Amino acid sequence: MRTLFWLLAALPLFAQRPFSVEETTIAQVHAAFKSKRLTCRTLVQTYLDRIAAYDQQGPSLNSLILVNPRALDEARALDLRYAQSGLSGPLHCVPLIVKDNFETAGLPTTNGALVFSKYVPAKDAFQVARAKQAGALVLAKSSMAEWAFSPYETVNSVLPGYTKNPYALDRVTAGSSGGTAAAIAANLGLAGLGSDTGNSIRGPASHQALVGIRSTMGLTSRSGVFPLVLNADIAGPITRTVEDAAKLLAVVAGADPNDPVTAPADQHLPRITLNPKALKGAVLGVLREAYVRDSTDPEIVAVFENALAELRRAGATVVELAPIPGFSELRRAPNAEPCMGFKYDLHNFLSARAGQVPVQTLAEILKSNQFHPNVQRRLETAERGPANGPESPACQVDAAFRQKFREAVLQAMDTYKLDAYLYPTWGNPPRRIGDLNTPHGDNSQVFSPTTGFPALNVPIGYTRGNQLPLGMTLLGRPWSEAALVNLAYSYEQATHHRRPPASTPPLPKRRR
Repeated sequence: MRTLFWLLAALPLFAQRPFSVEETTIAQVHAAFKSKRLTCRTLVQTYLDRIAAYDQQGPSLNSLILVNPRALDEARALDLRYAQSGLSGPLHCVPLIVKDNFETAGLPTTNGALVFSKYVPAKDAFQVARAKQAGALVLAKSSMAEWAFSPYETVNSVLPGYTKNPYALDRVTAGSSGGTAAAIAANLGLAGLGSDTGNSIRGPASHQALVGIRSTMGLTSRSGVFPLVLNADIAGPITRTVEDAAKLLAVVAGADPNDPVTAPADQHLPRITLNPKALKGAVLGVLREAYVRDSTDPEIVAVFENALAELRRAGATVVELAPIPGFSELRRAPNAEPCMGFKYDLHNFLSARAGQVPVQTLAEILKSNQFHPNVQRRLETAERGPANGPESPACQVDAAFRQKFREAVLQAMDTYKLDAYLYPTWGNPPRRIGDLNTPHGDNSQVFSPTTGFPALNVPIGYTRGNQLPLGMTLLGRPWSEAALVNLAYSYEQATHHRRPPASTPPLPKRRR
């Protein structure tokens, strides 16, 4: 009886124990709200404390361009709303790290370029608006490779210096969403948004032991996101867990009249019920064409082979040889001018914001000299090149090539009865900062961007003394996000490879 009395008396103390944000999930945060262990304001303040300790001090990750000065006020408003009616939506008080090519109402949106440092949009990008409607708040805008040009490193003219990989501070984060990935990996926010033209969600996710989803072309809107190449641009989630990525995707997916490519989206919205046994009976093919080359690091291959063994133990059939017919010819892109490339898409984006943005053309950007020196040549090349519209011969050639590529990939998946293809997201470990000479190992530029099919990165382990993260890409059929998420979730639950970086440990607890 005395023991029971002590336990009952101690219950209020246990209920008030501090909530740890490190590696927490949306579900855990919402459970803590329900049990009154946590408020939105306390959650946001804890992340702000970690940002203050680790982004520009301590390891100095250099991952964030701007912290939302109204974040605590927005958190207080969410607390009042919760007290009145409970959760405001599936993302209630989810502090988001948003890549700085997403327009955010009332907060500067720079695309990583100094020329846009004073551009403050009047409205949110579609995905940001969707997230806010679901209860999320923008905690910070993250650093990015300027103009989203580089898949290899994160450096720009707005935030001096490179963004560091929190797992090894002398290593790159990949690009161009490296700031979002570094911040989420270091537990500076609960979930993140990035964009991916050839690599930029999946690559940073691989380098930082995260989950990143590049969805089917047309499932998620790009309106309000600075374009790189709209024929391949996708925007979407970067998170620490598959479950959180699925929750964020479910909110931001959907048709948007301002992005016509999303017209069919509402017919294909992923309805995901997570199944930890989804790998049982799945048939997965190894996409050797994505990563087998002379420069591929043997240690990467060894970690990937271990992942294949883990998949088999979880009940999947792994087809080691599942070649894409005619790939050696297909991989040689048609010899044509760019179709709706950077110049065409950027000019359209800027002209739609005439009177709000300081420049409207590449010529004006070059004249301003407000950009990082390492992108000057690419800006000059784009300015000299054509601005081909969708009806141009170049775009007709490009469309035919993409359709042929899609058909070949689907033919192979049908032949081998595959639920998904697999490959290591990178064929080499993260480079050292400043190194652009050793093999980069980027395996992401071809298959998903060319076909428009969905691809998801999930952590599979570490290299170089068990220090540097590595991810595996699952490439699926169009509109197969629910299946891909479940396959990744089943693997994640069977392995739990993700661990937080040692450079950003828990902070000492303090009274609020």
